[in-house]
Amino acid sequence: MSSDLFMVAFGYHGDSFHGSQVQNDVRTVQGELIHALRRLKWWSEGCLEISSRTDAGVNVRMNLATIKLPDGMGSNVESSMLTKALNDHTPVELAVWGGCHVPEGTSPRLAISRTYLYRTEIMQFWPSEVDVDLFTEACSIIVGEHNFTNLCRLDSDRNPVRTIDSCIPWLNSNGEVLGFSVTAQSFLWNQVRRIASSFEGVVVGRITIDELRRALEEPNTKVDFGRAPSDGLILWSISHPNFSMKDSGLPSADGLIRPPEGSRQRIRWRSLAKFEASYLLEREWLKLLN
Repeated sequence: MSSDLFMVAFGYHGDSFHGSQVQNDVRTVQGELIHALRRLKWWSEGCLEISSRTDAGVNVRMNLATIKLPDGMGSNVESSMLTKALNDHTPVELAVWGGCHVPEGTSPRLAISRTYLYRTEIMQFWPSEVDVDLFTEACSIIVGEHNFTNLCRLDSDRNPVRTIDSCIPWLNSNGEVLGFSVTAQSFLWNQVRRIASSFEGVVVGRITIDELRRALEEPNTKVDFGRAPSDGLILWSISHPNFSMKDSGLPSADGLIRPPEGSRQRIRWRSLAKFEASYLLEREWLKLLN
């Protein structure tokens, strides 16, 4: 393919950036990619488009972007050369791990689906023992087409109706709940974090399954189940018709430490959990780069 347009897959540690979108005077993922393209003399206005926006603190195993190289350069650049060049000019907290030529006009935003992983254990009131059947039922309630007005931060011009393709528990080898994964074509602002908080409410008895169901069925009746912390969230994968990869599914929980009972110890454990999230990302990137 002679196109000068590339699609690249990349990830980043969320606490190293003030979100994905470029902002003045703060470090962002888009800003670092722009700096790299300028250093490589590949930059032109509008040459970079990113698939999914993420807030500060949100970890990303896989995001996608298209990069339009200067006219005629695409035929002289292999995808492996592109990823190596970008990695040489971006901070270590950002990893570009895949790429391919795509037809002109391809948009990275037109994905088939996006999958987020949320580690519910990091939430303040998450219990040490969880009824897996109850948690699985809560996951099943949000699957399908719903109005998520009560489970998102809604912009005035956004349609609150979304279709959730799947939502399944993330379990360790002992069958204990670590969190969940959720897949949809698109998500609303804070949607996954508010879903996670509602799940916490269900498992601790703060809200009932019926109340969660009514929050979706009666969107005009305002309820607020809270918003879970950003550091439990990982944008895990994106399926796009122009980018082919063999997905590895949910990550193994081997080596992840369960939270302790005491509140003081839990504060220390939560700091450890951030390192474990970074470990999951680095382990995945090494595997994908190889």
